[in-house]
Amino acid sequence: MAMTKPHFQAEKDAIIPLKKEGPHGYTIKPRGLTIVWGNDERYWKLPKEKDSNEPVELLQVSWLEVTATVDLNPGKEYEISFQVELAPDAFGWRDIQAFLMAKVGKKGKYKWTKVKLAQDSNVGRFKIPDTNGLPFRIKNAGTTDSDNTLHFGLYEVWSGKWKGGLKIYEANVEEVTGT
Repeated sequence: MAMTKPHFQAEKDAIIPLKKEGPHGYTIKPRGLTIVWGNDERYWKLPKEKDSNEPVELLQVSWLEVTATVDLNPGKEYEISFQVELAPDAFGWRDIQAFLMAKVGKKGKYKWTKVKLAQDSNVGRFKIPDTNGLPFRIKNAGTTDSDNTLHFGLYEVWSGKWKGGLKIYEANVEEVTGT
C-alpha cells in the first residue's frame, strides 16, 4: 500500500483572485491552504470540492499550522484575515493564544499578531484578527525584480495543548486602497 503524505498541500486552483476591477487580492478557500496533518482524518475534515463553501474542520491537533502563499503587487499594503467559527464542542482554545504571521519573500522578516479564538461572544462565523481591533496589514516594499510572494498563516504550535472544533471558511488577502 502506498503511503500518503500526512500534510495537505494547497491546491492552487482553490486560490481565487479578486475581480480585475478594484483592489488586488485573493480569497483562499480551504483546499487552497497548506495544513499540517491535514491529510490525516483523525485530525482534520477537509471539504471534498475545491470550490465548496464548506469549511475545513479541525477535529484535534496539538500543532496548528495552516498556511498559504500568494503573489503581491510591489509597493502595496495588504490586509490579511481568516473567516472562522468555533463548533459548539470546541475545546482547548480558552487559555492559549494563536498567532497570525506573515512575511514577504522567503528571506523576509515575519510580522505577527496574537489572535484570541475563545471569546464568549463568538457565535457563528467571525473574522480574525477581530474587526474591533486593528486590522493585520503587511506592506510589500519590494520591486518588480523582488520576491513578492506573501507567506502567511495561522499558528498555535507552542502550548502543546490539544485543541479542536475550529472551522476555517477562507483566508483573505486584500490590497488596502488609499495608502
